[in-house]
Formats: sequence, C-alpha cells, structure tokens
Amino acid sequence: MLKELTLHNRAQQVIQAISDNNEDRDGAPRKRKFDAMAESPYRFFRGTSHLFWQDMYHDWRFVLFGGVSSTQTWIQGDAHVYNFGAFANHEGEVIYGLDDFDDAIVSDYQYDLWRLAISLVLDSRANGDFDASDIAKAVKVLARSYLHAATRYEANDLDKEVHFTADTAGKPLKEFLKKVAKKKDRQRMLGKWTRVQKNGKRVFDATKPKLRRLSPQARKQFMAAFEAYRKTREGGDSEFFRVKDVVRRIKAGTGSLGTPRFYVLIEGPGGEEHDDVILDIKQQDGPSVLEAMSPEERKVYDDTYENEGIRHARAFRALAEHPDRYLGWLTMDGGVFSVRERSPFKDDFPTHKLDKKKDLKKMAALWGEILATEHKRASRTLNPDEPFLFEQGVQAKVEDREDDFVRLVLSVAEDYADCVEVDYRCFLEAFGLG
Repeated sequence: MLKELTLHNRAQQVIQAISDNNEDRDGAPRKRKFDAMAESPYRFFRGTSHLFWQDMYHDWRFVLFGGVSSTQTWIQGDAHVYNFGAFANHEGEVIYGLDDFDDAIVSDYQYDLWRLAISLVLDSRANGDFDASDIAKAVKVLARSYLHAATRYEANDLDKEVHFTADTAGKPLKEFLKKVAKKKDRQRMLGKWTRVQKNGKRVFDATKPKLRRLSPQARKQFMAAFEAYRKTREGGDSEFFRVKDVVRRIKAGTGSLGTPRFYVLIEGPGGEEHDDVILDIKQQDGPSVLEAMSPEERKVYDDTYENEGIRHARAFRALAEHPDRYLGWLTMDGGVFSVRERSPFKDDFPTHKLDKKKDLKKMAALWGEILATEHKRASRTLNPDEPFLFEQGVQAKVEDREDDFVRLVLSVAEDYADCVEVDYRCFLEAFGLG
C-alpha cells in the first residue's frame, strides 16, 4: 500500500519528470542547464516548462473564461517576462515584443496569460524590492490590460500596427529602448561575434567561449542542409545567400540550454563587410505541451505539421508583426532546425532594475497588451473570414465578470508560483545543488 501511495509523491514526480526531460543531455550540457535552473525559482520555472504543461493542460478552470474554439489562437507556449525583448523590425526601428516562438502552438489563450502571470510573480519575488501586495497589484494590472486589449476591436483595427518603440512607449521602457538603440547596432554585433582576417574576409571569432568551430565533415554536412533551407523561405530561393562562415553556438538560453544551435554568417545586402547578417539556426524538438497531450491529440498535431520547422515558421509568421525575411527551416542529421536572423538589437529588459511600484505596474500593463495584441493578430491567420472571432470569443466568455477574471489570474499566478518554489527546493536537494 505504501509503495502505491508514493506514486502520488509530488517531489518524486517532479524529479523523475526533470530527469526524463533531460535524458538526451549528459555531462557538461546537463550540468550547465541544471546550474542555470538552480539560480532562482524563476530560472527553474523557465527551465521546466514541461512541468507547467503537465500541471495545467487539463485544468478545469479554463472553462470559466475560455475552453472553446473561438478562444483558441496561436499562443507563444512558453510565455514569461524574459521572452519579451528588444529587436529591430522590418523598417529598422528598435521595438519591444515577443521574440521566442519555439514552443508556439494553437491552443487556449489562457495558457499564455497564466504562465506570464506566474513568471511575473516569481521574477518580482526574486527582485526583492516588492512585497506580496505590490506583486498582486501588478498581476491584476497585467490581467486587466490583457483583457481590455483582447476584447477591444473596430473595423479599422485590421490596418493598425501596434508596437512599442522609444517614441511610443512610456517610462521605463522608453529609456531601455533608447539605450538599446544607442549602444547596439549591426557593426557592434559583428564586432562581438566576428573578426576580420588579414585578407579582409570576415569570419566568426571562434575564440569566444560561446562559439565552437565545426569539423570539415560537419561543415560539409551543414552546407548541404543549408542549400535546401533557401526554398523554405517565404517567396522561395529568389535570393542567393553567400555563406561566409558557420560555427556551433553553445551556452544559450535556459530551457533550451544544450539544444544544438548554429550561427551562420552571410553576405549582407550591400556586399560590404559591415552589413553582414548572422542567422540563428536552432534545433526544434517540439513544444513542451506535447508531453501532456493524449494520443488522439498527438495524432492531430502530427498530421497538421510535417515537421517542427514548419510549425515554428507558421507560428512566427502568425504571431509576429513583421517576421524577418530570413525565416525558414532546414533538416540535418535527423533533426529539424529553425532559421531566423539574429537581430543586432537583441536585448532583454532588465527587470532586476525595477525598484518602483509604478514602473512594475507599467511593465505589467505593457506585457498584457503586447500578449493580447499578438494573440489577436495570430487568430486572424487561423480565421481569415472572421477577423474578430477571437476578440468576440473572449468577450462572450468574460461578459461582465472582469473582476472574477482578474481574481482567477491572480489566484493561479500566486498559487502556482508557491508550487514552483517548493519544486525548486526539491530540485536543489535531489541534484545536490543547494
């Protein structure tokens, strides 16, 4: 009887799930990921999205404000405050928005909203400058901001572009974006990752601790796969990309730490050494939600997407306002890899520097609005004949129960953040990281 009861031991389940999820990583890659997860409950949360999906995928509370076809859209799938960031749009403006679509999938909007709210609680607790009341208020602002943006629509909304730049954002995001625009550009990015040889050719600087040279055989294999990638781009292979160098990228991310990844240096559009482009090529193993799906749901998923690169590209094009022109995918050595440009302005908002309650609430409002805006945009790619289906669906489910909606988001965020902290302590003890 005792043995049967231990099957419901939370600590045992968590440790087993973490071990299973990282069984393909061993040695140094596994250690690097676990060390990163050990830094804080928030980093642990980022590195264990599979636990979130196992716990939340069948949560009955979704029916209260969703759980119907009209409230489904492309979701980011791993929403948290550090999956928003600065990058350049198609016009070269430095903007702030969602910048990671590795776990994106079509599902109910609340998965993203709940996960984002949980991350806000965990990150704010780690910050140390806010008490429980401050954090609760910020979560409420996040939830209301999301709801107001998600249910707001007019006929001319289809022609509107909603993004935040240094010109349109208020403090503290305005200062952050101004700083990014001032301190980052393509030349600085190239200076960080590459060097110019005596013959004038630019190549990656493989002395950097996060870059590794490929063997001649691995490079040859990669170049063959890269040729096929050009045809996966929207518009086909009308452009010729002259590859100048390729390296392996290591020590990137938290949840994806240890995932095979490459940087490719290609000739820039002007043919000058200072306008070269870096492509970020990352293996896509499938979103974490797959582990929580039933066999029937998994079959539908497999029938819908030929491979994970196609899913990633579809999600990127649906959620992002202007997906980069290099977006595509390739297959190599049995794996599928996404391809996208590495933005010269790539940067994360430093939440650890937030020390004012009003600034925390301002950022919470922005996160909620951005998430809702991208959910609405993505829904229109799924329902082109009913462009406001998502807005109307959320509105119909919430009706005049806005306060109840906000209370539910807060309850989920606070309670699950508590659970994450318990799981985190179990993780530290089990793997000797305390």
